[in-house]
Amino acid sequence: MLLMFLARLPMTAMGVTMTLYVVNDLGRGYGAAGLVGAATTLGSAFGAPLVGRYVDRYGLRPVVAICGLASTTFWISAPHLPYQVLLVVALPAGVLSVPAGTLARLVLTALVPLEQRRAAYSLDTILVEASFMIGPSAGIMAITQLPAVYALTGIGVCFALSATLIYRLNPPIRAEADTEVFTGERPTVRSWLTGRLVMAMFIAAGALFCLVGMELAALATLRASGDIAWSGLLITLMCVASVLGGAIHGAVRRSLSQGTLMVLLAVLTLPVGLVDHPWWLLAIVLFPSNVLCAPTLAASTETVSAAAPARVRGEAMGLLDAASRIGLAIGSPIIGFVIDHSSPGWGFAASALGALAIASVGLFWRRSRTPADRPPALASS
Repeated sequence: MLLMFLARLPMTAMGVTMTLYVVNDLGRGYGAAGLVGAATTLGSAFGAPLVGRYVDRYGLRPVVAICGLASTTFWISAPHLPYQVLLVVALPAGVLSVPAGTLARLVLTALVPLEQRRAAYSLDTILVEASFMIGPSAGIMAITQLPAVYALTGIGVCFALSATLIYRLNPPIRAEADTEVFTGERPTVRSWLTGRLVMAMFIAAGALFCLVGMELAALATLRASGDIAWSGLLITLMCVASVLGGAIHGAVRRSLSQGTLMVLLAVLTLPVGLVDHPWWLLAIVLFPSNVLCAPTLAASTETVSAAAPARVRGEAMGLLDAASRIGLAIGSPIIGFVIDHSSPGWGFAASALGALAIASVGLFWRRSRTPADRPPALASS
């Protein structure tokens, strides 16, 4: 867990660092910076299932070696590239990014007994929140206080170190009981990508859509009310609420299902827009919805881990990563458009309604499958 926490730190820092580099050092606008970020995000979304499949087939070390080398090369060379070239290479760099999230879930599934995985996945989600508290702040400090070449090269060095540590330690990605499964023929995607798994992917995408939209709407609300100076504290309090929720979710013997948690997350986000000032009141009304953040993400991992066959678990976790990143990628521009053409308050409503709409697509997909493909109890997902 500590190893994967360290591996995620440069990943959480790279978005804001690249944005500020393109705007401040290359003299481009935020739109141009957004294109680089979108290329990286789309690349990682498309690449995650493919990388997961190669982890299933060839093991951890070859994949980490190739992805670590690619990520390191991209970030060390980035400050020496013109914008046009940077934009072009951002997509393949995203495809070959180090799959820290997928690896973390595979390692936990291999090391932790079934009855304790909820607690393990919850703790992993808490560490993700901690990485987002540290990584972006460190990236902003580096790119604003140091020459850009040092800041971007530093991220590359961090990728190199984390990939080297993962390669050297080589944590297990398969439980001993699953070893014999990997000697047989690989099942086809059609045979294991059931309606339940597809629905879990849509629910995860909806949850991330809601979360990124909620954060964007909160920042827009603070800016409109003249309280933007409190944005750092507000985001920290939102992370603290998520950590608290993750701790509770991991400690209880039986928790709510992934779908129920996501619906509650959206429902509690829906009325937040009714409060726009002062900042501390906004923080209070945001607290309940953020308590459900980590539990929803942990339940997504738990659902996919339970539903995917061991032989293709890496690919399934890669699909979960892809769904989450797509939710993030489409959430920001859609909620930004709503805020630009209405008010920050409507951004919260759009985040909630958009999340429910995305999850509804997954529900429709599952119901459209044959009865044999679906477990009898819908609530089990």
